[in-house]
Amino acid sequence: MGYDSIFWLPVCAVLTGAGLVLSYYAGQRRGYRSMLRGAAWSLIPLAAYLTGSIEMFWKIGDAIGKYASGFVFSPVKWAGIGVAGLAVVLFMVTGGRERRRAARQRRQAAKAGQQQQQKSAPGATAPAGLAPSGAVPATAIMPAATQPQPAKAAQAGKRSGKTAAPADDDLKDIEEILRNRGI
Repeated sequence: MGYDSIFWLPVCAVLTGAGLVLSYYAGQRRGYRSMLRGAAWSLIPLAAYLTGSIEMFWKIGDAIGKYASGFVFSPVKWAGIGVAGLAVVLFMVTGGRERRRAARQRRQAAKAGQQQQQKSAPGATAPAGLAPSGAVPATAIMPAATQPQPAKAAQAGKRSGKTAAPADDDLKDIEEILRNRGI
């Protein structure tokens, strides 16, 4: 059955008429806006016939049908799908390897930078609370009366209306993030 074997004007006119009748009854129950929307949808088949769009849609559907029927029964086309799938898998695998390689190179560069800093200033990178070898911590030299006391500093900050800054920078960052999010 081809496009020319169907009388499209009566088919489109019946679809438009039935849609307009149903839109009228729907408008009685749901309101004026619903009726107008239904009328708009109902006019589409007649507009498609008058603009020649039905023939275009017929040809598109016919081409898709021929392609699909030729595709389903063609081993060559199924082999093409397999090759396309293999190409996608290869792209995914190589992309992941490149990202991992770049990340590994960044880690190695960072580690080399840290080692370079440790070689240039060995005492500067000592962990907190540990003094470089042979050095005496500053708190051991200071008398107890002159050593900073965190409780007194916090109380002094409360009296002046300011809070003492936390000693740990990581906690400060976390507090700032939580404050920005309103938590």
